Amino acid sequence: MRNSDILFIYDAKMCNPNGDPDDENRPRMDIETSRNIVTDVRLKRYIRDYWQEKGEGVFVATVDEKTVDATKRLAYWVSSWILNGGSNDPSLRNDAQKIQDQLKKNEDIKAGDIVKLISSEDDILKSFLDVRMFGATMPIKDEKKGSSYTFTGPVQFNWGYSLNKVEQVYSNTITSTFAGRTRGEGEEYGAMGKDYRLYYSLLAFHGVISAHRAKHTKMQDDDVIKLEEALIKAIPLQATRSKIGQYPRLMLRVEYNDDEIFLGDLRRYVRINKDEGLRDISEVTLDISALDEKLTANADKINLIKAWQDNDLKLSCKGKIGALKDIVYEGIKGKIQMI
Repeated sequence: MRNSDILFIYDAKMCNPNGDPDDENRPRMDIETSRNIVTDVRLKRYIRDYWQEKGEGVFVATVDEKTVDATKRLAYWVSSWILNGGSNDPSLRNDAQKIQDQLKKNEDIKAGDIVKLISSEDDILKSFLDVRMFGATMPIKDEKKGSSYTFTGPVQFNWGYSLNKVEQVYSNTITSTFAGRTRGEGEEYGAMGKDYRLYYSLLAFHGVISAHRAKHTKMQDDDVIKLEEALIKAIPLQATRSKIGQYPRLMLRVEYNDDEIFLGDLRRYVRINKDEGLRDISEVTLDISALDEKLTANADKINLIKAWQDNDLKLSCKGKIGALKDIVYEGIKGKIQMI
């Protein structure tokens, strides 16, 4: 495993990328700069939901579509892992089945019963893809004692922000056919609410993969491929009503030669041609000239670059417009693998 920097860009059209519960669920904003903000938690939720639908073990998730505490989540997934081939020990499989039966009856699980299913932390890491990637704190509690497993994830994203200044859709009142309050006898009327959306936001995230932390969570190269796949596919597949209209546009993972190197936030090296009044991806040209210079200057530190570009996103580099694989300089061109 080697260190990586990740640049991930997606857009949001006529939707709410990330509602702020402290502000009536309006899109999160940096008011002074008119930039839209999306938390890393929102991005990871898309990724986790995608993995869960693909059958991967995900710790930060519901259990049979029910919200449960961390103790029951751990009990459910570790016992499921054992019953699905994680162990051939008859005694262990017996105990795992008992826990599954208790969970179906919504009974409390004793901490000791969970701990004896776990021979080592490796069992947990094998069970949960999101723990290997993002880390987790897993409290195990009962009436007498409590303990926890803590993992610091090698994959981390900071909050995303829009490369353009955004505008909120002026009209945001919606009505429902369900009856609201009544004015008087026989005068029921539909309930009204607010639906806050943005016209257009081109959002950029920076992420890292720490090779040093990956050793501790047993993260493998196959896991990195699953992360890349989720970044490219998860958002449009997982979008709910207020999130429809979001599509990935660019994913770039710069993998370095060792576990000592990071170039930092790659968003600093990209610009868009139009800062205000954007309404569609067709109006956008992303200038990567500064990014090309940065990567070329550090080509000796780079092992490879994994990249994916949506066909609707136009890139420019020192006057040339086209696709990433065609417009980069020779210094890094041979190191780019297009997905």
